[in-house]
Amino acid sequence: DSTPIVAKAWNDYLLKEEGRDYKITADTLKGLFGRLLSDIAAVLFPEKPLEEQARLIDECCAREHEALIATPAPLYEGMEETLRVLSERIPLFVVSNCQAGYIEVFMQGTKTQDYFKDHLCPGDTGKAKAENILMIKERYGLKSPFYAGDTRGDFDACKKAGVPFIHADYGFARVDDAPYRAASPKDLCTLALSLIENR
Repeated sequence: DSTPIVAKAWNDYLLKEEGRDYKITADTLKGLFGRLLSDIAAVLFPEKPLEEQARLIDECCAREHEALIATPAPLYEGMEETLRVLSERIPLFVVSNCQAGYIEVFMQGTKTQDYFKDHLCPGDTGKAKAENILMIKERYGLKSPFYAGDTRGDFDACKKAGVPFIHADYGFARVDDAPYRAASPKDLCTLALSLIENR
């Protein structure tokens, strides 16, 4: 959960460089993360024209990267063990709606890069999550992939891509109609291994 670190970095930048206190909170970001950056910018800076929204969100993200390298976000309890166990059985990937560079910063800060084979985001491809899921599937010849996420946007992207979705209940948002649910990273590990064995 990087939201407290990100909120502080964005607020510090906006107040110091832009002279405006937007009072962006971690809870605000939890409700926005998972969307495309342009959509987040439209919510946070509705009074600004599109070009200025894009500039502001890009600047905020640059400060976010600096902050997350200096102070890496903590992993959810049990997450590293889950990644270790799963990566020994199946290839793992990150597909996110974040900006270019964020996934690399996350992996560097949490020292989890060795667990993942690859990653994609709109900042890399210009495409949304469903298309990026399909790109990873095709690139690696994945026969029966599934996606773990915590937002409605994740679920909708999975439906569009035709990929089963596991809702991480310990994450940011609720998706009550998700077909699979994990209450913790440990539950995610157990469920994922069960899905593998039953395919």
